[in-house]
Amino acid sequence: MSRPAEGVPVAETRIEVRSPEIDSFGHVNHAVFLHYFEHARYEALEAAGFSWPTLTERDWQIYVVRIEVDYLAEARRGDDLLVRTWSEAFRRTTMVLGQEIVRSDDPSQAVARARVTAVWIGPDRRPMRVPEDVRAGLSAGAAT
Repeated sequence: MSRPAEGVPVAETRIEVRSPEIDSFGHVNHAVFLHYFEHARYEALEAAGFSWPTLTERDWQIYVVRIEVDYLAEARRGDDLLVRTWSEAFRRTTMVLGQEIVRSDDPSQAVARARVTAVWIGPDRRPMRVPEDVRAGLSAGAAT
């Protein structure tokens, strides 16, 4: 999976691994990483000016339709992780976001990487064009 293109803003979200997120093997369960990625996507949207209340006010929803994850290293209770989120591409009604989880104390060590495709849903509950202000906020005006 790719890394962010030069000049594309990268949102960062810190997460500390908690005891209930550990599986019987003593590390973070693979499904928990999906929660980390989702939390970081909403943090990235908020940093771009699109908080949960703003999405609700505009009656927009975002549906994940595809997610690919590469699990690269284990994470254990108490680990301090950093989730990075950036835009990779926009199509008419979809956006593709790249994400990676690294260790805060060693950002060169990737724990997991993901590529997420999401569809924007409008007030009529049908796919809608990804709003221009969202595109600009997530990609600093990068070409789409």
